[in-house]
Amino acid sequence: MTAIQSYDEKLLTLSEGSVHQHFDAFTDIDWHDPDFEVRRDDPRWVLPEADALGRHPWYRALPLERQIEIGIWRQANVAKVGLQFENVLIRGLMEYVMTLPNGSAEFRYCTHEATEETHHTQMFQEFVNRTGADVPGGPRYFRALAPFLPLAARVLPNIFFIGVLAGEEPIDHAQKSILRAGDGAEGRGMHPMLQRIMQIHVAEEARHISFAHEYLRQRVPFAGRVRRGMLSVAFPVIMRVLGDVIMVPGKEMTRDVGVPKKVLDEVFWESPEGEEMLRELFSDVRMLAEELGLMNPVSRRVWKALRIDGRPSRYRSQPAA
Repeated sequence: MTAIQSYDEKLLTLSEGSVHQHFDAFTDIDWHDPDFEVRRDDPRWVLPEADALGRHPWYRALPLERQIEIGIWRQANVAKVGLQFENVLIRGLMEYVMTLPNGSAEFRYCTHEATEETHHTQMFQEFVNRTGADVPGGPRYFRALAPFLPLAARVLPNIFFIGVLAGEEPIDHAQKSILRAGDGAEGRGMHPMLQRIMQIHVAEEARHISFAHEYLRQRVPFAGRVRRGMLSVAFPVIMRVLGDVIMVPGKEMTRDVGVPKKVLDEVFWESPEGEEMLRELFSDVRMLAEELGLMNPVSRRVWKALRIDGRPSRYRSQPAA
């Protein structure tokens, strides 16, 4: 079996998975379940310690009503930036499939993924609407650049799919950590609407992340020495920049719900705990970079300078020690 045949078979498996195990934002979430109501006195909105801000001493010392207010805003903003990123991803996939020849296995899978990501944007926006929080999502510069980013899928597809991982891997890591924690803050449990959204997102993102990994494994080794050298340096830069877009709330969190900038700076990523979490977010992609031969003396210095170096995962989604 050739490498191309093996790749096509993997894409067929992913495509069949999309056919037999997929979710619809308005049939697989019972938005009208009375337990899904968003109430400002519901302690299930308190951020768990698995959340970077939720375990900060400043947040833990707040009165319950303030913890709930900030928790709702935080979760809504994560959803908003997620849908903004996935909007870019959908448009990029549509640009990419326009370049594919007839008979390409990538066409079918990419359109499956775009369909699933569209449902995710609906799911995230419905969640934001029901919280009543007027959140901005990503930073202003990202929102300004968003219309142009999908064009990279046509001219720089390797860069585009590295960017896909830079957005998907951090939020996937964070959501899995929260779901693994299970009981929420002090055993109160997670709000069931948020829990259901995370479960659906994690389940389908597993396929999307797998495809980006397989795509890069298929393409990068044949990129040529100079291009691989450029990719090795671009890889950690893209990871850090887009990872911050996804994970770090903007100044609106200080303005709208009063989280001190000093606290946000410590959480993202100036405290020892913040630095440790930052490195953990990229353990899977460090493993991929090693596999692709993109870890060299120069690129390792870049990973270290950006504070996202460290031990790679031994397998996908390996929990942090």
